[in-house]
Amino acid sequence: MKDILIITNYFPPEIGAASNRIHQLATGLHQNGFKVSVVTPLPNYPNGRILKAYRGAFKRTTVENGLTVHRLWLYASHSKNKLLRLASMLSYSMSLIRFFIRNRNPSTVIIQSPPLIVAFISVLFLRSRKRKLILNVSDLWPLAGLELGALKKGVTYRLLERMERYNYRHTDLILGQSEEILTHIASVYPEKHTLLYRNYPDFTPPELREKQRADRKIKLAYAGLLGVAQGIYRLCWELDYSKVEFHIYGAGSEQAIIEQLIKDRPELDIHFYGTLTRPELHRVLMTYDVAIIPLLKRIYGSVPSKIFEYARLGLPILYFGGGEGELIVEEHGLGWVAKAGDYNDLNKVLGTISLADLNAERILNTRQTAITKFDAGKQLHALTARVQ
Repeated sequence: MKDILIITNYFPPEIGAASNRIHQLATGLHQNGFKVSVVTPLPNYPNGRILKAYRGAFKRTTVENGLTVHRLWLYASHSKNKLLRLASMLSYSMSLIRFFIRNRNPSTVIIQSPPLIVAFISVLFLRSRKRKLILNVSDLWPLAGLELGALKKGVTYRLLERMERYNYRHTDLILGQSEEILTHIASVYPEKHTLLYRNYPDFTPPELREKQRADRKIKLAYAGLLGVAQGIYRLCWELDYSKVEFHIYGAGSEQAIIEQLIKDRPELDIHFYGTLTRPELHRVLMTYDVAIIPLLKRIYGSVPSKIFEYARLGLPILYFGGGEGELIVEEHGLGWVAKAGDYNDLNKVLGTISLADLNAERILNTRQTAITKFDAGKQLHALTARVQ
């Protein structure tokens, strides 16, 4: 049985796409005969506070469904203050270095990026001719930070760019979640071995329930991180509530201002429910008509994993983020697309959606598309063939 180590910032019991993605990868490798260990921080995402059951611990190691999980201390924070966020990443990096020094590290390691600094520290300390390093790139940093306005070109940006290139140069295989990510890497290191590895889910969707089709507004749902990139607070202001009612699930830095908006403007048809477990969320989402996937700005390389999650559920998608994600929704007929950043077009598209179109046949067809086109098993087989 071959040992493999996965280094990640996100892992259950944390919720969200990143946690689900890495857990599914680890479980899939275990089921294919690998002895899998995971190194991750004490759970703190998305609220930036270590979960109650783990507080006071400096390190905790458990065996969970065949996976050995090492949870390391960090200074937890989801503050918008850049220095506090940097302190959080550096604290986990220091815990990682201590772990690398004190433990025997396997000959194959998968490193999640971003966070870019954590990935850089991992590559720096683990690179060896005897060790195979695999970099799993889900977003292009620092480029994504520049496009979001979180970073500006200057000394800091150039330093992060050098870290990014160091990571590419000193890893043996790079997994990218989008074609744009692989194109970017090829523009820097054209000889580098890469593999398109999207965040395809693998779960059994809930049974269909007939929805009320009376004359009413569209029930629009959002589920996920309430952060700057998603722009949910802005979306709350811009939606035309004569056409929709808006239901929000999740947590993040914008949660407080969204809750305050709901209190201050009760006439807006907005409903906030907090977070749910993944199975609970799946059942609840099936009661809605359409799920929206927004990005405040088009981000090169970004393909939100919700596309594949909702397709598996059969839930019609309204995509509002541009780029490669938009092309996937259009190509596979998964729903509707509105021009990125154009809220007038978003409301116009919402006005074209008919409740008559949101029927069981559409849901079943979308689920079948997900099964045939977004096959997690085939992806994993392609990866294991490269890891052996």
